[in-house]
Amino acid sequence: MGEFRPISVHHALGGGPVADTLLWRKCYGGVMLLIGSTVMWILFERAGYNFLSFVANTLLLLVVILFFWAKSASLLNRPLPPIPDLDISEESVLIAADEIRVWVNRALATVHEIAVDGNLRTLVLVAFGLWMISCIGSLFNFLTLVYIGVLLSLSVPLLYDTFQPQIDEKLIVVHKNMSVVFKKVDLILQNIPIAQKKQKKTE
Repeated sequence: MGEFRPISVHHALGGGPVADTLLWRKCYGGVMLLIGSTVMWILFERAGYNFLSFVANTLLLLVVILFFWAKSASLLNRPLPPIPDLDISEESVLIAADEIRVWVNRALATVHEIAVDGNLRTLVLVAFGLWMISCIGSLFNFLTLVYIGVLLSLSVPLLYDTFQPQIDEKLIVVHKNMSVVFKKVDLILQNIPIAQKKQKKTE
């Protein structure tokens, strides 16, 4: 096994403004994300406000404000609303499509490993992941799960970045133990057909 080299958490998260926000290097972005997600969760989960009604009413208010702003600006010789040209560039669409294609190919490769190659490790990991999602989904609704995901994204990367050496040591030990377990299971499964063939020959 090669020497383990720790990677930068900031670089692993993309090294851009998203990484700065998740690692609280730009406190303004982290605070705004935390407050905004908390307000949305309280509105829709605790207050029982309907999400579709909220979006429709917000857009209605925004459209009315922009309409009267534009009309009053033309009458009072004031500047128009500072709205840029709303256009999605072809480059951004291609980037998003490439990113989606990568994730779809990973999912298809995982299915291929399970269905064609018979990879036991991949099967166990996928089954465990889906089982965990099912258990968590039965305890919380979708909005609460999204809110928990936001809270975890604002805390786990920061904690890992702070205590990376200690966490990496524990993860390396867990990885070695799991590798030993999977190797033993693979050997057992490989020996089952051989034992069955020998038993048929003796019969």
